[in-house]
Amino acid sequence: MALHILFVLFSHVLLTQVVEGNTDDFDCVDIYKQPAFQHPLLKHHKIQEIFYPDENLDRKGQYKTNYQSCPKGKVPILKQRNGTKSVHLDTVEYPGQHFATIETVLDGSIYRGAEANISLHSLTLQNNQFSKSQIWLENGPRNELNSIQVGWGVHPRLYGDTRTRFTMYWTADGYKNSGCYNIQCPGFVIVTRIPWIGIAFPRTSIYGDKKSFTFTPQVFQDGISGNWGLKIFNEVIGYWPKELFTHLNDGASLIRFGGNTFMSPDGISPPMGNGHFPVIDFQKSSFFLHVKVRNSNYQLLDIEDRKTRLYSDSFQCYRLSYWGYAKSNGVSFSFGGLGGDCGT
Repeated sequence: MALHILFVLFSHVLLTQVVEGNTDDFDCVDIYKQPAFQHPLLKHHKIQEIFYPDENLDRKGQYKTNYQSCPKGKVPILKQRNGTKSVHLDTVEYPGQHFATIETVLDGSIYRGAEANISLHSLTLQNNQFSKSQIWLENGPRNELNSIQVGWGVHPRLYGDTRTRFTMYWTADGYKNSGCYNIQCPGFVIVTRIPWIGIAFPRTSIYGDKKSFTFTPQVFQDGISGNWGLKIFNEVIGYWPKELFTHLNDGASLIRFGGNTFMSPDGISPPMGNGHFPVIDFQKSSFFLHVKVRNSNYQLLDIEDRKTRLYSDSFQCYRLSYWGYAKSNGVSFSFGGLGGDCGT
C-alpha cells in the first residue's frame, strides 16, 4: 500500500494555512516486518511503549496534516527515488566536513535528552554535498562513539533531490560498521502510522519574511526501558532500542546543536542554515530557539551558558552568534553562511 501525503502547515509567527501539492510516496509494512527487526540484536524484540516526560509542558508543533495514515498494525517506509545508501560518513574527522555549533562541555554531566525549535530553509546544493541543521546526542570514546542525530537536511546523494527533509542518523561504533541515515539499516523502531521519516517539508522560511517556518525535534531517553525515543509534531514516532548502544545506555555525555556541511569533489562547500551569516533579526537568519536539555534526573532545562562552548571551524564560510536566554525565545542562537572554498 502506498501513501501520498498532503500537508497543511501553520507558520511559527503568523498562523497561515497552506495546502501544498508536493507528495512523497511511502509503503505501509507490517510493524514487525519493518527494517529494525532485521538487526541481530532485535530478532526477539517486542514493541515497547515510550513515555515522553513532562507531557503537560509540551509545546504545539507547527505542522498539521491532511493525510492517509497506514492501517493499524502497519508503519510507513519512505520509498527512495534516486538516492543511494552509499553516503559519506557523518563525523568531524571525515575530510570535507564543516560545523557551526554550540555544545555542552565534557564535565561529567549526563543528559537524558535534548530538543530545540529549528528554523527551516531551502538551499541549492550539488550532488555530493549535504547541509544539515540538527541535534546530536553522544557518548563514548571516538572509536566506540554512540551518536543519535536528528534535524533537517538537504542531501541530494541520499534522497535524489534537493528538498529540505526530516533527517536522522545513528551509529554505535564510531561510524565504522553500524548505523545509517533514517531507516536505511536495521535499528530504529517505527511506532507511528503517520509518515514522517525522510518527509520533505512543504514550506521553508524566506529571507526577510515575517513568517518563519520551524519544527521541534525532541529526543529523550525513556526512564523505564532505557530506549531513546523521538518525538516530532506532537507525536512519538519511534525509538532506538537500548540494545543498539554500548555507551548511550548510560545517557549522553555531550549534546550538540547547529549546522553541518559536506563539500563537493571540487572542494566547494554548500550553504549552511539559510545561506547567510547570522544576525539578531530572526527573519534574516537561521536559528535555534528554546534550546533545552534533560539532566540526569530527566528534568527539561534551558542549556546553561557556563556549560556551553561555541564551535565554528571555518569563519570565512560559516559563523554562529549565541544570544543566550530571553523570555520570549528561551536560549537561542543564529548560525549559517554561504559556503565556498572553506578548506578541508
